[in-house]
Amino acid sequence: MVERSPWLTAFCYLVLIIGAAIVCVPLYMSFVAGSLDYVRLQQMPFPLLPGGHFWENMVTAWNRVDFSRLYINSIIVTVGIVTGKIAVSLIAAFAISYFRFPFRMTMFWLIFISLMLPIEARIIPTYEAIADVGGPLRELFRITGISWLIETMTGYRIEMALNWNFINTYPGLILPLIASASATFLFRQFFLTIPDELCEAAKLDNAGPIKFFRDIVLPLSTSNIAALAVILFIGNWNQYLWPLLFTTDPEMRTVVLGLSHLVPGPDEPPAWNLSMAAAFFVMLPPALVVIFLQRWLTRGMVDSGK
Repeated sequence: MVERSPWLTAFCYLVLIIGAAIVCVPLYMSFVAGSLDYVRLQQMPFPLLPGGHFWENMVTAWNRVDFSRLYINSIIVTVGIVTGKIAVSLIAAFAISYFRFPFRMTMFWLIFISLMLPIEARIIPTYEAIADVGGPLRELFRITGISWLIETMTGYRIEMALNWNFINTYPGLILPLIASASATFLFRQFFLTIPDELCEAAKLDNAGPIKFFRDIVLPLSTSNIAALAVILFIGNWNQYLWPLLFTTDPEMRTVVLGLSHLVPGPDEPPAWNLSMAAAFFVMLPPALVVIFLQRWLTRGMVDSGK
């Protein structure tokens, strides 16, 4: 049993206060900058008290970049990526944990090794795959002679029909990111903690793999799924590189790209008050997700460590 000491309690509170200050002071300074007008923002020293232009700056920033459209794009893309990652990772982890097939562990270690591959190494091949989705099928039809046969019999060139491009589309923003080696690894580690007696009992009840997965594995994984969904939502909402690469149409931008367009350039007036005000409604959805799902996040972290 750990004895409670006033000095130890004071030290713990001091550490918590310092940690909270490290997190909150930059947010407070951003709030102050977002609440000032352009003239007062240029004053030295920098004001420490907020002004009265916060909502005005938020409305100006919202209308300048049309964040209403960007919000819809970010919600669709983020929810699609989170749903796809969890679904693919659950199925992959379930197959690796409960099925016995050749090269099962080889596949698992290949998935695990992909964690060591930096995202920059996948940019060019991923962009090429998204820009020319039908390329592998065209090459397959060309090698097998199917395209020549179809063109000879019908005069129709199958290569033209397979010229698919996912640039500036929701599938192009979602599909490259739905595979997650870390999520697959975490789910597999959790599935290994499920007692084998549950699997044996399911077999005695003539429950197939799908029923076992739906009625036993998924309910036990609820807290892990919720915790992982919170983490994935935050990470993919703040995603900047992939939307920057796969969108050239302003209508397909996400909120993070919209926020970057509010950052003053070298030949523009330093209107940092607009970008600081916009940062608050850009970070609002992840903040709400953490606030309302923090109990599930904590429970998932604790359960995954058992």
